[in-house]
Amino acid sequence: MKGKNALVTGSTSGIGLAMARAFAAEGANVMLNGLGDAAEIEATRAAIEREFGVKALYNGANMLKPEEIRALVAEAEAAFGGIDILVNNAGIQFVSPVESFPDDKWEQIIAINLSSAFYAIKAAVPGMKKRGGGRIINLTSAHSLIASPFKSAYVAAKHGVAGLTKTVALEVALDKITVNAIAPGYVWTALVAKQIPDTMKARNMTEDEVKQKVLLAAQPTKEFVTVEQVAGLAVYLASPAAASITGTTVSMDGGWTAQ
Repeated sequence: MKGKNALVTGSTSGIGLAMARAFAAEGANVMLNGLGDAAEIEATRAAIEREFGVKALYNGANMLKPEEIRALVAEAEAAFGGIDILVNNAGIQFVSPVESFPDDKWEQIIAINLSSAFYAIKAAVPGMKKRGGGRIINLTSAHSLIASPFKSAYVAAKHGVAGLTKTVALEVALDKITVNAIAPGYVWTALVAKQIPDTMKARNMTEDEVKQKVLLAAQPTKEFVTVEQVAGLAVYLASPAAASITGTTVSMDGGWTAQ
């Protein structure tokens, strides 16, 4: 991927950062985006440049604001000369029964998990067409294929991303642009790890019991997906070997959705 340019939303930590680093390791320039401490983000950005010898930039565009998403894409195009790989990874979660689900949380989740992908794709596709092709990868979830209770906004948004993926793939099929989604099950990240102590107390369980009986209850392998595995799949989908894969959602969920 030397000389290619990648934009990854929500890439200052977790899955997004793993994907950005994986693209950089293959020689691609990367545009980071996301929340966090400014000094830590700068250290992360500088480390990518230092480790992989590529250009790494950061833009703190708010995924709730379409105008900032458009500006993010425009900055990446101006700085790199174009975008070859767009990864829509930014996302948030909130859990509540539907009758008491806060209106503002619904609006935020739909905006960040679904609408931001639409606005980024809309902004990036014209440039990809001019460059003669590109790769669009949307991070969904097992919840783009199945549902769980108390996650109405998240499940609706992820199902929406799966539909958006198919629709855009059909529209750009003749432009050498592929559009696919990655649907992980539970991925081991710092955010997941932080939930464990509270769950241990609330359910009077050990750490291992929380992992096996709560978090991994639906995954037959009883193993977390790793950020490196998700990043590896993203690199593959952005490679020439995946040129004929488009309009699909690739499950990476330890067998969850096979049940």
